[in-house]
Amino acid sequence: MASIKDVAAEAGVSVATVSRVLNGHPSVSADARARVLAAVEALGYRPNAVARSLRTDETRTLGLVISDVMNPYFTELARSVEEEARALGYSVVIGNADERPELQDHHVRTLLDRRIDGLLVSPTDGGSPLMLDAARAGTPMVFVDRWIPGVDVPVVRADGRAAVRDLVAHLHRLGHRRLAIIAGPAATTTGSERVEAFREALAEFGLPLPDACIGQGDFQAESGRRVTERFLDLPEPPEVVFAADNLMALGALDAVRARGLRIPDDIALAAFDDIPWFVHTDPPITAIAQPTGELGRAAVRALVDRIEGRPPQSVALPARLVVRRSCGEPGEGTPAQSPVPAQSPVQRSKP
Repeated sequence: MASIKDVAAEAGVSVATVSRVLNGHPSVSADARARVLAAVEALGYRPNAVARSLRTDETRTLGLVISDVMNPYFTELARSVEEEARALGYSVVIGNADERPELQDHHVRTLLDRRIDGLLVSPTDGGSPLMLDAARAGTPMVFVDRWIPGVDVPVVRADGRAAVRDLVAHLHRLGHRRLAIIAGPAATTTGSERVEAFREALAEFGLPLPDACIGQGDFQAESGRRVTERFLDLPEPPEVVFAADNLMALGALDAVRARGLRIPDDIALAAFDDIPWFVHTDPPITAIAQPTGELGRAAVRALVDRIEGRPPQSVALPARLVVRRSCGEPGEGTPAQSPVPAQSPVQRSKP
């Protein structure tokens, strides 16, 4: 492998001149710059990124810690993060927390030790002292999808309240009155926020939400199956089960089918977090869709703003209801999508 000394010899200049050209220094003549770049091309020279990071304190690398790589939502989020980072000249190292706080902190600690320039995190809970310490130390950081209340870090997320309200209104129009929810972990902001939005929407339409109709899940399919079995065993089972994420919805679907029941004839099902699989189930599942790709891209832009000295902003993008046929909607064929709720397409606020 060619070294910087080889490039200098090939171009007939000093090593210092080669270094200045590679670092974009303006004090190099056009002729010397051309000869250095030609030598770099001819020799196939690649600068040592580690050595450069020691000199400049930059690695052009971002860290991303996601909650569950098996969740299609986070898989799509990670892809959009990687694409946007690459477009802005950064690489991405990904850690999967698997919804475990201790594994999340392990990845965060490892990424910080590797001198990443900035960190994107979707927290698994609201109480990580490590991330609080990192934020206080000035580590460039952005929370995406979830956040830790009280930590002064920009947040890029979807605002699902209007979409949840649209879902409840839709179910009410279809004649459903007994609704239940499979909630996500209360320790996560998305888990608690979706239950609160559901409860508020039900109250608006004069519908109760008994404790028996709130099931505690963990954003994993098995918990969706377990909670749905409990709902089905109630003396008066709910008419609709609303799963607060896609994996719990798939678990609910398994539980219903295991009982020999049919959706929506015997019980209806709706979900937060639309995924491509939902159009292939029978019937296709009514769901709330988040702008996942744009969330990932916006998170990277906010983090790069922070790294490069520009003031970052928190971003809230609206989710939307996608109406299909799992709640007793009439009609056959390709399911129609409901319009985006009437609100500003992007809500921004200073962190």
